[in-house]
Amino acid sequence: MKIRKITSGLVIVLTLLFFSQLTTAQNTSVIKNTSPEERAELLTDLMKSKLGLDSVQSIKVQAINQKYALKNEPILKSNAGKFSKFKQIKKLQKEKDEELKKVFTTEQFKQYQTFEAEMKHKIKDRIKQR
Repeated sequence: MKIRKITSGLVIVLTLLFFSQLTTAQNTSVIKNTSPEERAELLTDLMKSKLGLDSVQSIKVQAINQKYALKNEPILKSNAGKFSKFKQIKKLQKEKDEELKKVFTTEQFKQYQTFEAEMKHKIKDRIKQR
């Protein structure tokens, strides 16, 4: 059950972090129930498997993910409106992408962007089905 909740939270976090999509109040509550460290670790593990990161890259990516998970935490927990959260997270995501671009190879960054696009499409489909 905990793994399912964390997996659901990860999908939601990916939605917010990768695509800066608006989330429902229910989805936001799932995110609020995970720590920034948990989100950073799950995201790093996902990136390791999807992008084939080496040990040096994994350490750097973990640090970047943790840095931005901590920066996103007050935004996610705030009572600000969805649009305000969207803008703030989007800005941070651009900064994070620039940092990740320096760690990834050109091919890995392309894979990262492809993965983002796939996840964005899946999330949009899920939202349409609701």
